[in-house]
Amino acid sequence: MTCKIKRRTAVVTLSIVALLCSSIIVAWARFMRSTRAGASAITSVSTHPPLSDFTDSYGDGTPDFVRLSSEPDRQAFRRWFAFLAEAQYYRRAPLPDEIDDCAALLRFAYREALRHHDGDWASAMALQVAPAIPPVAKYEFPHTPLGAGIFRVRDGQSAAEDLRDGAFAEFADANTLRRFNTYFVSREVRAAQRGDLLFFRQFGQSSPYHAMIFLGRSQFEPGPESYVVYHTGPIGKSAGEIRRLALSELFAHPEARWHPVRGNPAFLGVYRWNILRGAD
Repeated sequence: MTCKIKRRTAVVTLSIVALLCSSIIVAWARFMRSTRAGASAITSVSTHPPLSDFTDSYGDGTPDFVRLSSEPDRQAFRRWFAFLAEAQYYRRAPLPDEIDDCAALLRFAYREALRHHDGDWASAMALQVAPAIPPVAKYEFPHTPLGAGIFRVRDGQSAAEDLRDGAFAEFADANTLRRFNTYFVSREVRAAQRGDLLFFRQFGQSSPYHAMIFLGRSQFEPGPESYVVYHTGPIGKSAGEIRRLALSELFAHPEARWHPVRGNPAFLGVYRWNILRGAD
């Protein structure tokens, strides 16, 4: 009888020890998972500059932490921006309601170029498939260092107060985009790169500033020709439309005020997005 009791006690003891060991192993596994997750989170946060660092190397109002500092990111942005603008010309479905003038096309293509591009996004954009263009790796819209308000709307160098006092917004008209979100490159079109902008000022119009997107070669059809794409804005009682012209057609436009040449006072020149500054 005594031996049976001892054997039962030993079995119970071993069971308790095994249970304790199992609990310790489970607890240790949970601890390691949480540690790895914490380390991953710390690494993720550390990739963003501290909010106190609003260095503006060019004094153009754009903080350095939103500039695309790597060449792969700059090229990815250029390709996505130009692709999305040109895609609206080929779009079979109605244009998004927001695209109602030249500035709206710029804002749309800029914002969407920075988004996460997957199948659901491609469907929402009325694209058959998302093109094989690498994404911008530094950040994605709307989770940018500036949030969803990515367009500067007033003069001044970058400062911490900009995040609180409306210096950046989701909307900006053509002249605001030109003045505070881009920089002058040249009045020679040969200096333009894919994704650059051609600005015009047509006096005597209620909305005198107009912008065209320089596409370079088409991403939709082969050929050596360079193109521009733009939205006309309202024409009479119509809503206007997306137009794409070969650069040679623009030089030969029947109205000389649209010629992108140095001798045309209405042509303000080639401009480039501030987030690409530093690549020159």
